[in-house]
Amino acid sequence: MKFFRDGSGYSAIQLTRPQTIAFAMNDSPAGLCAWILEKRREWSDCEGDVEKRFSKDELLTTMTLYWATQTYGTSARYYYEAIHNPWSPSHDRKPVVEAPTAAAVFLREVILMPRRWAEGYYNLKRWTVFDRGGHFAPMEEPARLVEDIRAFFRPLRD
Repeated sequence: MKFFRDGSGYSAIQLTRPQTIAFAMNDSPAGLCAWILEKRREWSDCEGDVEKRFSKDELLTTMTLYWATQTYGTSARYYYEAIHNPWSPSHDRKPVVEAPTAAAVFLREVILMPRRWAEGYYNLKRWTVFDRGGHFAPMEEPARLVEDIRAFFRPLRD
């Protein structure tokens, strides 16, 4: 898969040295902007034209939020913690997540989890596949995602 050959280097550094890259990102607004822009271009459903999906204002707002709050390290640290301190359920029941669950699957996501796996792990009540949208689907397809979330919760309301 192209992603593992060409696009997963970020994962290696965040899994092993998240604090090192956090210092670099906090010290260099140009580096932080380049990092975020590259991820938006590669992981969204934009066919290489990032402004097809995100306005300059949206991109700069995201970059500014990371820069002003110095929270790149928090997002990178998640990778480290997920490997070094993995979560485990407090019970052995199946499915592990018993609450009614919906999954919105965007076909341009970096990695797609199989429905069969989701059905075994979650109390899956809704599985919606979207033909458009990637890793940043809430920003790429907000109206479609909101409608799907509303459709999931509508029958659960009392």
